[in-house]
Amino acid sequence: MSSSAGAAAAGSENATRERARQLDRDDELGFLRDEFNIPTKGQIASTSLPEEPSANDNDATKCIYLCGNSLGLQPKRTQTRLSQYLSTWATQGVQGHFKPLSNSPLPTWLDVDERAAEMIAPIVGGRVDEVAVMQTLTANLHLLMSAFYKPDVTRRHKIILESKAFPSDHFAVETQLRHHGLDAATSMVLLTSERSRDNILTTEEVCGVIDQHKDDAFLLLLPGIQYYTGQLFDIPTITAYAKQRGIFVIWDLAHAVGNVELRLHDWGVDAAAWCSYKYLNGGPGCIGGMFVHEDNSAVTKVITDERPEEGYNHRLAGWWGNDKKSRFGMENRFHPVKGAAGFQLSNPSVLDITSLCASLELFEQAGGMGKLREKSERLTKFLEEQLEGMGEEEKGLFRVITPSDPKQRGAQLSLGLGSGLLEGVMKELEKRGVIVDERRPDVIRVAPAPLYNGFEDVVGFVEAFGEALRAARRERDGL
Repeated sequence: MSSSAGAAAAGSENATRERARQLDRDDELGFLRDEFNIPTKGQIASTSLPEEPSANDNDATKCIYLCGNSLGLQPKRTQTRLSQYLSTWATQGVQGHFKPLSNSPLPTWLDVDERAAEMIAPIVGGRVDEVAVMQTLTANLHLLMSAFYKPDVTRRHKIILESKAFPSDHFAVETQLRHHGLDAATSMVLLTSERSRDNILTTEEVCGVIDQHKDDAFLLLLPGIQYYTGQLFDIPTITAYAKQRGIFVIWDLAHAVGNVELRLHDWGVDAAAWCSYKYLNGGPGCIGGMFVHEDNSAVTKVITDERPEEGYNHRLAGWWGNDKKSRFGMENRFHPVKGAAGFQLSNPSVLDITSLCASLELFEQAGGMGKLREKSERLTKFLEEQLEGMGEEEKGLFRVITPSDPKQRGAQLSLGLGSGLLEGVMKELEKRGVIVDERRPDVIRVAPAPLYNGFEDVVGFVEAFGEALRAARRERDGL
């Protein structure tokens, strides 16, 4: 490259970075970034746990963290809320279940799941009694299928899911079929696109398969956002289409909750489940959640009625799903509280819910999912533009798998790399203080989260990505 060309490129990069900084200055949600612990480059390079987060940090520059699709960053208030919980436990013991403390922002442990339901309901677009914070994602899928999947081998028995489903979803469906004495070879329908090498499924393709199996399919299980490609499915259209043909619809919202706007109640979604450690920032392996539409979770009889067990949909049950008025009566007579809470089993982890609710406070501060989604669309579009503006050498080494239509994606862009580049690119990105994640054989997933990422993060990533691509190619080719 000539000196004049190099100067022009440097000038363009500087202009792009200054534009990003101005966008960050104009961002009305930018204040939320300071609410998170963003690891420094020194911390992510360290191989030991510091006594204090800032101790022995020789490089205090913040890393570029674009991995909220895998694990959200820790809100600073999480430590505060957990300390308050631990203090309650230390000073009150078992009284923490029932005894409110006047100077504590935390609910009693008996009511902690209700507080969480109130906070998560607007994020998923459900009524408070339609949601429950409970269990983990795959456990909740099993609980939902055990309650609503009632196959008849002579008629409706098939479950439709995508051929590239997250393995845990596939395992859940396969084992549910075995539990009912069915064979996955004849009772599992796998959606495969005939048009896309990456299995980006159009709504027409999904609805076409639904039509093919309108007489023998019982259940449809799809992801709101596909974990590998980042594709956002048309949840309301597919839900309505399947239900009109008598098919029960469950959505796995692991990559959709806290990422895109959801209106589960209004869309008539039968049921859904999600985890809380990605865009909800609850922490590794944190408690999951469940939505059950009011049409499927009504309790029409009281416990004193004759045959009260006929007044609700049967499900696997535990004492925490029992009506609060009778829960502590310790009678061996199950009568669920109405709504999704009636599907709970054991008392939930207060530690988990406290951690999750610390993050949900920030969603409230943001003004709801509408504002977060608007920023997210601009961030991901900016990322797409910067990738498109890379040099021809670099652009020949990757492709964007995720749909370009903002209505068909969330925050994440999945980048398919050339053969033999993945390991080298990941190593080079880490050296430059950039955190994304990989999905073999050749994809990296890049997800700017609107709660804590800014436009300058995007610029920093693209610059580092270009350098990483060139270095990885040289290493692959032995140059």
